[in-house]
Amino acid sequence: MYLLDTHAIIWYVSGSNELSSTAKNIMETKRCFFSFVSLWEIAIKQAKGMLQFNIDIPKLKTVLEDEEFIYLPPTEFDAEAIKKLPDIHKDPFDRLLIAQATENNFTIVTTDSKIPQYNVKTIW
Repeated sequence: MYLLDTHAIIWYVSGSNELSSTAKNIMETKRCFFSFVSLWEIAIKQAKGMLQFNIDIPKLKTVLEDEEFIYLPPTEFDAEAIKKLPDIHKDPFDRLLIAQATENNFTIVTTDSKIPQYNVKTIW
């Protein structure tokens, strides 16, 4: 099973060519999860004007669920798992995604070069 990194979600929904063919195939044919963490990250970056992705968060959640991606809220166990992560990645959103993937034995669909430095499976 797969957990989508935020940029994979944005590129998939926007139809971007930056999405790899492997990632796109996984997202179209495999069981994929998306985290509240990505929705939160998108909302913060939209509010700060750091992201030109003009879809409101409730609508985005509906679009992702319509694509049959499964919503994954963070848990207290994910938060606890963050304490055990090495201090490689400074981004709190990515750290929580890594913890969620670790706790659920998911492969993260990501192009982020820091994430594979953790004990977590990735694919792009």
